[in-house]
Amino acid sequence: MQTVWLTGAEWLAVLRIGLGLWWLESWRHKDKKGWFERGTGIAWAADVAGRHRWPAVKSGFDAVVAPRPKLMAHVVVYAELALGLGLVTGLLTPVALVGGLLLNLLYLVLMIHDWAEQGQNAMMALISLVALLAVSWQTWSLDSVIGLFR
Repeated sequence: MQTVWLTGAEWLAVLRIGLGLWWLESWRHKDKKGWFERGTGIAWAADVAGRHRWPAVKSGFDAVVAPRPKLMAHVVVYAELALGLGLVTGLLTPVALVGGLLLNLLYLVLMIHDWAEQGQNAMMALISLVALLAVSWQTWSLDSVIGLFR
């Protein structure tokens, strides 16, 4: 498919790279000292989960995240970095897209009361799904250069 400036595959690569930059911005603006040393990110999430309208969210948080807050803080922060780098460079792109989709859906469920967060996470999840189903790693990616995921 040819469009005004780029081919369809190139536009999909632009979409993928833009999503990666969005993840990198999410990582960049986090107060890492707060997340890692003071536990602010996990404490905030615990508060949200504790007041959630769905009991499964609180029980899931209590079972998975609460027992290991430092580990989970590192998982969240570095997952966002890894997703961003993977999508921008196009390395292990399908893995990054599935991981990002799952993380956005998790954020979406956790933040069910916050319309701004819901919009951002829904949009990121939709972009992940489109980029995944449209095989967006075929253009401008390390995956295509080294022949992964043909």
